[in-house]
Amino acid sequence: MNPEQFKEKVLPLRGQLLSYAKRLLDDSADAEDVVQDVYLKLWYMRVELDNYRNIPALSVQITKNLCLNKIKNSRRTHESLDGLAMESRLLPPDTQLEEKDSVAYLMRIIDRLPENQRTVLRMKHVDGFEVEEIASITGSAPEAIRMNLSRARKKIREIFFNMEKR
Repeated sequence: MNPEQFKEKVLPLRGQLLSYAKRLLDDSADAEDVVQDVYLKLWYMRVELDNYRNIPALSVQITKNLCLNKIKNSRRTHESLDGLAMESRLLPPDTQLEEKDSVAYLMRIIDRLPENQRTVLRMKHVDGFEVEEIASITGSAPEAIRMNLSRARKKIREIFFNMEKR
């Protein structure tokens, strides 16, 4: 499918997909994110889309799967954040402040990574996707995802621990 056909056949599905995602997620911002991810996935699949008889049905299925993943991952994230918050309250105030500063610095480091490394790192460690899931969403090979993760982690370690030595 060429880009013009993609615009004609896939882009008009936005309203339907957004409505469906909002029903599943109860959050407009998350629903918007999912629909963007659906379009990204469909864009990477555009060469193969001619093999599908019902592109709207495929789009809805991808939307459903991404919404369910987001629900599953948000539960997992809330559980881990609740545990971290509980642990943090047990630490002395000066240690809490140091940890907060370290986390803020770490987030600034992550924001400076190349976009592909930053995206893959967040999908893996924030959204909780597995390497194979990230590969299918982005249209990359799992080896490329692992390499980007490795490079991102290495760069973060280098910058973060150089700051610690100062």
